[in-house]
Amino acid sequence: MNDQPSLPGFDPPPKPTDSLFFALVPDAAAIARIERLAQALRSEHGLKGKAIDAPRLHVTLHHLGNHVGLPPALLAAASEAAQSIVAAPFPLVLDRAASFPKPRNSPFVLLTNVGDGDGDSGVTAFHRTLGEAMKRIGLGAWVQSRFTPHLTLLYDDHRVAEQTIEPIEWIAREFVLVRSLLGRGTHVPVMRWPLRG
Repeated sequence: MNDQPSLPGFDPPPKPTDSLFFALVPDAAAIARIERLAQALRSEHGLKGKAIDAPRLHVTLHHLGNHVGLPPALLAAASEAAQSIVAAPFPLVLDRAASFPKPRNSPFVLLTNVGDGDGDSGVTAFHRTLGEAMKRIGLGAWVQSRFTPHLTLLYDDHRVAEQTIEPIEWIAREFVLVRSLLGRGTHVPVMRWPLRG
């Protein structure tokens, strides 16, 4: 018979509903250029994947995991870490497009040149600063030491080799804690903090 009640502690864990991450979000002018570029690159390379909607365009800084709902203690710690940061606005320049290597559904992304010590070095410095603040507050488990700043345009099975693009630039004047509703393709800004220093 299958109508026996399940024993406490033996039920499968609830499925995560939400993902949280810190991000940089392009301004309106950059979003318009990114959307035009995404359509041009889709056409040029015969990509079939749907372009990411404007409200979801972002550069992820640190991911805070997948959860069932929004854990209040995690939100409070994330806010405390973010509020402790003093950092000046910085330019972020996307100057290359490429597919990340995956067997299927590869992310097709815009990349920033962080190795020249010019312009975009600000994003790597800010990633490190945010990671250090997270560690001080007890969120070190979520800090990613490896960082490839990128903005995803779409996902597609066809992989595209790296190419240069006409640079798209904006000044990062704030960073955002984003709630992603898993499986629904929706991003909701939870909190924002200005950059000033």
